[in-house]
Amino acid sequence: MSGAVPSLPTRGDAVLVGLNLIDGVEPEPRDGVALVIADGRIARVTTPGDAVTGAERVIDLDGAFVMPGLINMHTHFSLSLPGSGGDAVSSLSPHELSLYMADGARRTLLSGVTTVRCVAEKGGADFALRRAIAAGHVPGPRIYTAGRALCCTGGHGFDSDDTLECDGADAFARGVRSQVKAGADLIKLMISGGIAGEHEEITTPQLTREEMAAAISTAHAWGRKVTAHAGPAAIIAEAVALGLDCVEHGYELTPEVARLMAEHGTALVPTLVVTRASAFFDDLGVPAWMQQRSLGAGPRHMASYRHALDAGVEVLLGSDMPPFWNFEGTSAVVRELEHMQAGGLAAPDAVRAATAAPARWLGAEGHLGTLTPGAWADLVVTPGDPMADVSALRDLDLVMKGGVVVRDDRGRVRGAFA
Repeated sequence: MSGAVPSLPTRGDAVLVGLNLIDGVEPEPRDGVALVIADGRIARVTTPGDAVTGAERVIDLDGAFVMPGLINMHTHFSLSLPGSGGDAVSSLSPHELSLYMADGARRTLLSGVTTVRCVAEKGGADFALRRAIAAGHVPGPRIYTAGRALCCTGGHGFDSDDTLECDGADAFARGVRSQVKAGADLIKLMISGGIAGEHEEITTPQLTREEMAAAISTAHAWGRKVTAHAGPAAIIAEAVALGLDCVEHGYELTPEVARLMAEHGTALVPTLVVTRASAFFDDLGVPAWMQQRSLGAGPRHMASYRHALDAGVEVLLGSDMPPFWNFEGTSAVVRELEHMQAGGLAAPDAVRAATAAPARWLGAEGHLGTLTPGAWADLVVTPGDPMADVSALRDLDLVMKGGVVVRDDRGRVRGAFA
């Protein structure tokens, strides 16, 4: 028996009509246009009055809003927090873990997230998952991954193999090279304590200046950006001065450090939902000490986020929680966007923080994050206008990746594989 391995379609052709287009470039939605998709990419955006002929598959969206698929910049498909839920994940065999992560990738795609940035995954399974999705063996978003995050001995996340313990500048340089060798698209550092570390505080600095400098300079030499799990302002300021490209969480920014980030072009992925996630923690059996630390950090976390907005720091969408998680009446990724808007980010800017801005950080501008000629036809459809209120994404009912419909709640299209 021979032949090619059967796979899911990874590219499609279609014409979308009857839509309001949010293309990620223009400040307002446009009606009267059509999207012509060929071989998985946007071939043409028609202007009103243009005739669209010869299309084999025309999808009428009946006035719905179409925007680029969401890009989630803080994802863990192998997340295992303290508690019974995390223990169950940690006990999975490598084969079981791969299947668990593949299911999470499928559910993430169906939630409207068409690209993710993984920022610490177990055992190298993220690289296998990235290849399997690209080959069409399993459905999932496009993956950019940091591989294993680098921490100091006993540092944040040390008790899972989604981190690699390093000590000293030379060890951190080797750690960076090891992840580049494995196929990492970026590097993640754990430069402070965090919510999930029982024997640390959010404010605990964990890397020396020399260790951070070695990791950042080595990563940059290899053409990789660096992001850092970080809470306290002082260690963030030191890392930013050394060339850090992005901060995760940023629980305790000050106006001065936020201005420094803006001056250096350092982005922030605030993950506001993680300090407002009591129901999620209950689902996973997270212990009381972690819940108290998380919820107690919430007000300062929001104030930190507002400092970043006031300073003009570029903020990017990232949920940390599984994007698809059924949470407070919607998905975790939509809830994060709602928190970002409620914290002071105007809805159009929140949409950009979920689409075009992450694409630029990833070096994928022109390919992801917009619906313009040449870009991948990764998109979501919703009856309401997310540019007026991101809560419109609660009613998301169609997802397309590479021109292939993967979710179609209204039955507009036949052949979706969701």
